[in-house]
Amino acid sequence: MLGLPSTSLPTLMITLALGTPVLTLLGAIGAALTVGLRRGGLLLALLVLPLYIPVLILGSGALRAALDGLAVQGFVLWLASLAALAITLAPWAIIAGLRISLNE
Repeated sequence: MLGLPSTSLPTLMITLALGTPVLTLLGAIGAALTVGLRRGGLLLALLVLPLYIPVLILGSGALRAALDGLAVQGFVLWLASLAALAITLAPWAIIAGLRISLNE
């Protein structure tokens, strides 16, 4: 599938497992901030898209390094640190965003 050699599939699965929660939680933060707005869709895209880019760059960089036979540990460690940061801090940011929306 997708022309990937079987040697790079573990890297793909690891980066997907680490990047998906980060992207989901960033989207939840943006949704919590724009939940009370009429035209929140555009604002949501403007808030969240710049935060998605580093995760996507790290994931694609890890896969490219795996395809080239280079070390992927640096990319995976950065993704793991972003995942740990998002898992620990995103619930607090979501709560704060919802409280701000409810107070208005």
